[in-house]
Amino acid sequence: MSTALACTGLDAGYDGIAVVHGLDLVVETGEVVALLGPNGAGKTTTLLTLSGVLPALRGSIEIGGVPFGSARSVARRTRTAVRHGVAHVTEDRGLFPGLTAREHLRLVTRDRDIVNRALAPFPPLQELLDRKAGLMSGGEQQMLAVARALAAQPAVLLIDEMSLGLAPIVVEQLLPVVRDIATELGAGVLLVEQQVPAALAVSARAYVLRRGRIVATGDAAVLAADRELLTSSYLGE
Repeated sequence: MSTALACTGLDAGYDGIAVVHGLDLVVETGEVVALLGPNGAGKTTTLLTLSGVLPALRGSIEIGGVPFGSARSVARRTRTAVRHGVAHVTEDRGLFPGLTAREHLRLVTRDRDIVNRALAPFPPLQELLDRKAGLMSGGEQQMLAVARALAAQPAVLLIDEMSLGLAPIVVEQLLPVVRDIATELGAGVLLVEQQVPAALAVSARAYVLRRGRIVATGDAAVLAADRELLTSSYLGE
């Protein structure tokens, strides 16, 4: 495997004030890595920085071994991120309620083969292409958000809270798709998720953030088995 995403000594935050400190993180191609932690730990801030929405306050980011720019302009940073192959499924899914699923995909590409590959992991969505996003269920919206990201043919896929607002049975159906995406498309996936057991089940490795700092990292199966470590990481015991 080669490195899809790496950051070293990364400080990230808002208005020049860091809420994430000294983050060292690596995601290999074809690998799912979970970024876990309690609310307010800095997980979303990390993803927003890796996708260029927020500037890195300190440290370095590399996509596929290429340094990721730190331009002052949000538009320039996000364009650079897209050009380097970063796709970001945000916590709010970023959909337009008045646009159909088909129209969302056309915002990314009009290549039918690429669209079909993006839809392949989500058979139910293929029957809903002419339905407006605002009329879809939460699970259908999440499928559309991920399919739209896949239509960009990403080298790095960032997913923030895939399970948010979804019924447990829907989460059980969607999260394994993330592992399939990494395996079949060779993308490096960084998954932020509150459903810890489900996230660890589909990940190869995991990092646990607390108060903006890494407090645990390692093989996902090992972390899943160490309940005391996870509990102390989340509760600060």
